[in-house]
Amino acid sequence: MIFAACSFLTLAALIYIFWAPPQLELASEKSRVAYLSERKDVVYENLRDLNFEYKAGKFPEADYQSMKATLEEEAAKLLAEISDLEMHPGDSDAAPGQQQGRKETRN
Repeated sequence: MIFAACSFLTLAALIYIFWAPPQLELASEKSRVAYLSERKDVVYENLRDLNFEYKAGKFPEADYQSMKATLEEEAAKLLAEISDLEMHPGDSDAAPGQQQGRKETRN
């Protein structure tokens, strides 16, 4: 009797865990510009947090300058790409991490 109850409970748990719902709701697709804007906001927030923690004495000067430079460089790249995509709106439908039909130029 106990074996049957344990088997039933195990089977019920496995069905509950692995049974896929008949209809899944997918998140709306984001444009490349929306993705980059969200990423830019995250980088700015990280810069604010870094500055606060440095002023609180949690980071030495060398580490602070290194992390700050990295975040500022990432923010500059994001702003440049957002600006570029706003000038060429046809490319804003590309998936995050992709650019369609253009090569990246470096100065």
